[in-house]
Amino acid sequence: MTFLEEYGTKILDNKIVSCHRIKQVYEMLLNKLYKKTGPWVFDEELANRPIDFIQTFCKQAQGQLGASLELQLFQKAKFQAIFGFVHQDTMLRQYNEVLTVEGRKNGKTTEMSATEIHLLVGDNEGSPEIYNIATKLEQAKKGFNEAHKMIKQSPNLNKHIRKRQSDLYFEYNMGTIQSLASNSNSLDGLNGHGIIIDELAAIKNRDIYDLMKQSMSARRQPLLFCITTNGFVRDNIFDAQYEYACDILDGKIKNEHFLPFIYELDNKDEWDKEDCWIKANPGLGTIKNIDFLRECVAKAKDDPSFKPTVMVKDFNMKENSASAWLTWDEVENKQKFKFEEMGFRYGIGGFDAADTIDLNSAKALCMRPGDNKIYLKSMYWMPEEVLEKISQDGNRKERDNVPYLLWERQGILRTYSGNKVDKIVFLDWFKELRDEEDLYILYIGYDPWHIDDSLLRAFKDEFGKDTMIPVRQGVHTLSAPMKELKADLKANKIVHNCNPIDMWCLSNTEIKTDINGNIQPIKGGDNRKRIDGTISLINGYIVLKDHYDEYFNVI
Repeated sequence: MTFLEEYGTKILDNKIVSCHRIKQVYEMLLNKLYKKTGPWVFDEELANRPIDFIQTFCKQAQGQLGASLELQLFQKAKFQAIFGFVHQDTMLRQYNEVLTVEGRKNGKTTEMSATEIHLLVGDNEGSPEIYNIATKLEQAKKGFNEAHKMIKQSPNLNKHIRKRQSDLYFEYNMGTIQSLASNSNSLDGLNGHGIIIDELAAIKNRDIYDLMKQSMSARRQPLLFCITTNGFVRDNIFDAQYEYACDILDGKIKNEHFLPFIYELDNKDEWDKEDCWIKANPGLGTIKNIDFLRECVAKAKDDPSFKPTVMVKDFNMKENSASAWLTWDEVENKQKFKFEEMGFRYGIGGFDAADTIDLNSAKALCMRPGDNKIYLKSMYWMPEEVLEKISQDGNRKERDNVPYLLWERQGILRTYSGNKVDKIVFLDWFKELRDEEDLYILYIGYDPWHIDDSLLRAFKDEFGKDTMIPVRQGVHTLSAPMKELKADLKANKIVHNCNPIDMWCLSNTEIKTDINGNIQPIKGGDNRKRIDGTISLINGYIVLKDHYDEYFNVI
């Protein structure tokens, strides 16, 4: 029996506790193994080659230095799946991309360091280029340094692989292992045979992934490994890859060359159930210390600010930072709607104007008779010069580490000519809703600090003298409505149509609390985390609640 069969059978027979996503992937793999379809076949010799190489030549780089590296059953099964399925004619690998999501301290870095040595030495590729990629060079060097230590502990490998200034060099096939950061200027023009992207969830812009994926196009059978835990950054390349992987496992997308291994809890209620921990931690008890995880869970029960870290890093659940106003469950609402089909005729507006070149946000809040949900229509603006500079610089991280250029192409962000946004865009947008979409705005909430008298007069001339409602930005005005808004978000009564900018702003929002427990929104310590969308929502929400009876009489 192969390791793939042994592990997969135990998973599907519930002899090894596992999550839904792992059951899906092993059901798919065993079906491929037993029911040959298409041109792909399983070659056990090729499947065992990386396992035999690693356990024979790779030595422990920490702990018991120099000891043989013994792979666990879940690792052997994964290696056989990756390396064992090949084309029946060419014998080239089926899979060229692997996503591994595991809780921290399950041996991901050690496993990948050994893998890259195998790809360098034992994969029959001429002049293979192997790259460790991460957001920061220090992170990328973790895998590189561990591979170097493994080589130094192995007499056979150390004899043939030498450390040069910036790489590990195998003279026999002129292959190299290097570490590169995502902000490196040398990412273009690579010819990758093996690529390990470490901590994918920490990478805020997908350009690095796209570049490395494209760098493999000239290789016969390249391999791209993305290894990661979940993270606190949302709407990034990790979320995109995770969703893509789930769509493949659910049969919504067909990609014969992408293989995901997602170890996670099936739901957040399992986080304090010890029998479920292995779902996110396949190396629990062998690689990962179960006593330490018990300590972390116990601390999280006593310290709510520590719980998000445990949920994200040990159990791969989505969360925001511990200091955030909202949890990710409160931010995320997957309900979608087509605005033009909802029959809205009247709405309540809210907007937040930036002082200079920052993000500007406006919202229309709409409701329907017999429906207690609030549906949002949003628009954002940035100065045109800011986005042009991003394009000209080719800045992979983009401004604020979010994809403004993509959002502009999607039509959820607009630009305004020059180096700052004229606040007239708010008036023009509400007029556009009225004249082009037949949506009449009854009242508009705004921060009077940012609006001058001339613009205020223009609003009143266009929509009526009683339309504009000032919303003072302080605890006395904001505290109670924010607590009510949080409850509505938690109950999924605020439907933002999965707008990524809305969700980004909501997840960025932190709060300041006074001695009486009153709260108000703040950005926190990171100025790149915009909260303008949250403020425009709060302004509109306050006005809606204050004029609720009047609004419902109209609709």
